Amino acid sequence: MARIVQKYGGTSVGDVDRIKNVAARIKANRDAGNELVVVVSARAGVTNELIARAKAVCAMPSEREMDQLLSIGEQETIALTAMALHGIGVEAVSYTGAQAGIFTDTVHTKAKIKTINAKPLIKDLEAGKVIIVAGFQGINDDGQITTLGRGGSDLTAIALAAAIHADKCEIYTDVDGVYTADPRVVKDAKKLQEISYDEMLELASLGSKVMQTRSVEFASKYNVVFEVRSSFNNNPGTIVKQEVAYMEKVVVRGVAVDKDQAKVVVSNIADKPGTAAKVFRALAEANINVDMIVQNVGKDGVANLTFTVPQTETLKAEQTLAPVLKAIGGSVTLDDKIAKLSVVGVGMRTHSGVASTLFSALADAGINLELISTSEIKISVVIAKDKADDAARAAHKAFQLDQLG
Repeated sequence: MARIVQKYGGTSVGDVDRIKNVAARIKANRDAGNELVVVVSARAGVTNELIARAKAVCAMPSEREMDQLLSIGEQETIALTAMALHGIGVEAVSYTGAQAGIFTDTVHTKAKIKTINAKPLIKDLEAGKVIIVAGFQGINDDGQITTLGRGGSDLTAIALAAAIHADKCEIYTDVDGVYTADPRVVKDAKKLQEISYDEMLELASLGSKVMQTRSVEFASKYNVVFEVRSSFNNNPGTIVKQEVAYMEKVVVRGVAVDKDQAKVVVSNIADKPGTAAKVFRALAEANINVDMIVQNVGKDGVANLTFTVPQTETLKAEQTLAPVLKAIGGSVTLDDKIAKLSVVGVGMRTHSGVASTLFSALADAGINLELISTSEIKISVVIAKDKADDAARAAHKAFQLDQLG
């Protein structure tokens, strides 16, 4: 008998029939003698619908009230999934994030998990019950509902797997696993059998929609090996685990594209110590995630800062910087017609020529580079959004990723 945590995404529980299919899969695992904790997302489209309703009544809704609203989606799914299991003779109980003992910090809409009190879960598991937990949510020390950010159900599953010392963690989604690129864009993309935490973390942070970034960080920290697989078939997925020696033999293992980025240019600010610190301190205090950063060489006492932020935070970034720039001078311009293309692989640590191969492939495809950023296992470039798919195909071909698997 194994103790297993399973997570089902919004597409997997998108309607009544799919919820019944998930219940049947859970029953098969339970009948095999396994203990199961199942984390579910809101049904596909529900979260977006709730956000649209919020913005229809208020242009900038309170983050606390957004957490109150968005937590509804997962609570609907846990109840329906438990009922579906009852209907086929499986004893199941549903838990909200708070009832599951998931305690977070006080940041609304992107809270971080602090602790999990897993005792009630373990008691019900040992009593033979299947536990259905609402993903994406928790509770802070003040008793307020918090949410973990988009994709937070992955984090819930990984964190619960660590808390209950699960033997396996399975992330069920609408894809078969982790691919070398988005197979909808790159037709010859290949599914990877295994990938390291570091590679998965980079791909997740760089636009791959398979996993949420913080869930991979949590898995790496607590060494939770997990498998990404499809809820629509029984095919093996992709195992995400600690890096092993053979992984470095492959230079690049994946190409990711993020079309949800915006470029922010802060122009004509004073070229002196502390100016950049004031800009980025304000953004940090507003909990705005800044990614690629470039500062040009100052001239005539002024300089420009260029950086990227998620598109959803462009208005917030502009409003946050307004009082700062009023004090230090300068202006802000935004460009949301960009995309970030990245190539990732732990093999970059021991192989040279990756940048040359990438830049040559993009040049041959007529694609201009606006920003460049590198780390030990990745290279990212900002390009025009309408060139993103062509760039992905060019990079995938240049690194011969169609031969992986």
